[in-house]
Amino acid sequence: MIRRLVHGLSELAVTAGAVLLLLVVHEVWITDLFSDGAQEQVAEELREEWSRPGAGPAGPALGEGFAFLHVPRFGSDWTRAVVEGVDPAELDEGPGHYPGTAMPGEQGNFAMAGHRVGRGSPFLALDVLRPGDAVVVETADAWHVYRVTTTSVVDPSENRVVSPTPGGPPGGPPTGAFLTMTTCHPKFSTRERLVVHAELEGSVPRTDAPQGPAALQEV
Repeated sequence: MIRRLVHGLSELAVTAGAVLLLLVVHEVWITDLFSDGAQEQVAEELREEWSRPGAGPAGPALGEGFAFLHVPRFGSDWTRAVVEGVDPAELDEGPGHYPGTAMPGEQGNFAMAGHRVGRGSPFLALDVLRPGDAVVVETADAWHVYRVTTTSVVDPSENRVVSPTPGGPPGGPPTGAFLTMTTCHPKFSTRERLVVHAELEGSVPRTDAPQGPAALQEV
């Protein structure tokens, strides 16, 4: 009787382990494949839009790509199209811009959210960024170079990280041009939020730097 019970529990544990492994595989690799495909489509559509005469910085609709994010620390060819919105549907396509926050290069806080693990994992390595690292945002008419200032871990309810001045009141005036990236922390958990802040160093018109600013070549 005891042997049968132990055998049954062992089989149950093996089955539970197999199911858990399948869930992990789906959450990490399968969702990455689908999100990578969606990201490629958004990027292609945005490049095509910019190639047409008269393309300009019109306000994007939810789910629409409007900029490219380059983080040299993640690799010389690392780039992601940024979409408008931070709901699940938008974040499945790539890093999402918090509606109502500043646009790239503007005074205020250009704030983004992105998945840490699975669904494209755009911010998987966000924790490797260090003060001084370049974060470059490419728009239809300019390159905007930001420099990382701080990295912190906060409670998910802490919404002041996306205030016009990070850490300031949500409705307060901006005191500069900032960039914020948020993601889940630790990996495989939504218990906390990892937050990286950066400040605008400068903007360069695309006509002056067709291949991008020197900051793109930093490691």
